[in-house]
Amino acid sequence: MEAIFKALADPARLTLMDSLRQKDGQSLSELEAQLDMSRFGVMKHLKLLEDASLIVTRKKGRFKYHYLNALPLQEAIDRWIDPYRAKPAARSVLDLKAKLEGAAPMSETQKPDFMMATFIRCTQDALWSALTDPQEVIQYHFMAKSAEGTLEQGGSATYQVDGGMPMLTIDVTEARPKTYLDMLFRPCWEGDGMPTSRCVYLIEPQGDHCKLTVEHYDIPPGQEGVADGWYRMIAGLKTWLETGEAHRFAMTEGG
Repeated sequence: MEAIFKALADPARLTLMDSLRQKDGQSLSELEAQLDMSRFGVMKHLKLLEDASLIVTRKKGRFKYHYLNALPLQEAIDRWIDPYRAKPAARSVLDLKAKLEGAAPMSETQKPDFMMATFIRCTQDALWSALTDPQEVIQYHFMAKSAEGTLEQGGSATYQVDGGMPMLTIDVTEARPKTYLDMLFRPCWEGDGMPTSRCVYLIEPQGDHCKLTVEHYDIPPGQEGVADGWYRMIAGLKTWLETGEAHRFAMTEGG
């Protein structure tokens, strides 16, 4: 918490975070243009934000891209504000939507359209199971009420909302047990024919915690709200694994 509040105490760092809120995945050169200071000065501010986990980075080729990570902000809200206000109202502060110009073809140098990371106090086995077992996913997913299928290598799973209506089908393209999961997301809440996107889970053990990184690629126009969905889903996952209690951070009406 101390690192978070320290990082938020500088106007330059708030400017950088606000810029990433408007356009995720910016390079150092893009962010440097936002501030009237040296490149080294901008790098120092970005390092403080990264140390506080308020941003996460991904290097592709010669460039390093920066992504806003809202989960530490949510944890601060949970600790300092939730005792005095309803959770849906607090969580509406984090309705962060990526501004996309269109999908890019997949390549070795492609950067994610959305990226986030968090630390969860659990074992690799527990985290892998929670991510790949559809029956566990429905314990914390903000919308899915039932599921069928498997998320093993080459497998597929479909999540349903109330009434058994399909919401999302996930096809696994590569699975490296306990460390890496590469998937195709096929949304179907508006019927067949919706554009697909690609998502990757990266798991790294960190002592008695696991670091989970989510990368989302090729987000189609019109689905920019996936950022809010990810924050809700991963918050539910963290609660499920750390407390054993099923909890859905559901969308509020109209949100």
